[in-house]
Amino acid sequence: MSNTVLKFNSVSVVRGGNAILDGVDWTVDADQRWVILGPNGAGKTTLVQMAAAAAHPTSGTVTVLDEELGKADLAELTPRIGYASSALAKRIPKRETVLDVVLTAAYAVTGRWHEEYEEIDLRRARRVLAEWKLDGIADRSFGTLSDGEQKRVQIARSVMTDPEVLVLDEPAASLDLGSREELVTLLGGYASDPRSPAMIMVTHHAEEIPTGFTHVLLLADGKIVAAGPLEETLTSERLTETFGLPITVSSEAGRYVARARQGGAAEAATDVEGSGDGDGAEASAQA
Repeated sequence: MSNTVLKFNSVSVVRGGNAILDGVDWTVDADQRWVILGPNGAGKTTLVQMAAAAAHPTSGTVTVLDEELGKADLAELTPRIGYASSALAKRIPKRETVLDVVLTAAYAVTGRWHEEYEEIDLRRARRVLAEWKLDGIADRSFGTLSDGEQKRVQIARSVMTDPEVLVLDEPAASLDLGSREELVTLLGGYASDPRSPAMIMVTHHAEEIPTGFTHVLLLADGKIVAAGPLEETLTSERLTETFGLPITVSSEAGRYVARARQGGAAEAATDVEGSGDGDGAEASAQA
């Protein structure tokens, strides 16, 4: 297999006559960890669904692990991709134990039925639970867990099969400060390990970017604003362009903080009221 694990070539997605993504070109290599930032409605979730082979483009080509979507055998391809999202989490039975939620990834199912697992599968599942600090709750049911615990279980499940690319759609969404920092720290450790697969993570907040991530893609209105190495690309000017609001970004010890510039929010609100552009107001709220 080539060093490239994901390639978008002139990818567009149109739904109901609306362009969700428009002419996206993007390449991810095996040693890269990408974060995707952009306002609501930018097309981030659609982008990562295709990266996870869970959706197809309207036009253009998406190649995942050397397999072109639309021509690939998904039964063979999807086990090679780790994928965690809120939509997937809703399919996990609430009564399923944490151990079984992770274990069933070996068969790409979300509930125990009549599958048979070998001892090596059980050892692997327990090791993954320990790595994500979940070994103490292995016998609890998924529905009784806190949001932070559920998020970590989803990620543990996504890495159970040793994927070649890991796709995470807003893994820190809805978490309190403590749970978010615990998860971001764990993700940072995983991303910093050279043995880990290529990673793609969607977030709304620069504060949620873990250490160890190498690249960023900024998306707005279905188009790429900028894409490249994190330190060079995540700038105040480009975030301002992405969110339509004057933003200042700073970093310390590998972590980022983004804030609206003083007086910028008031100016942006005046512009929104004058234009009547609802999407601009939504983008301002997300910044």
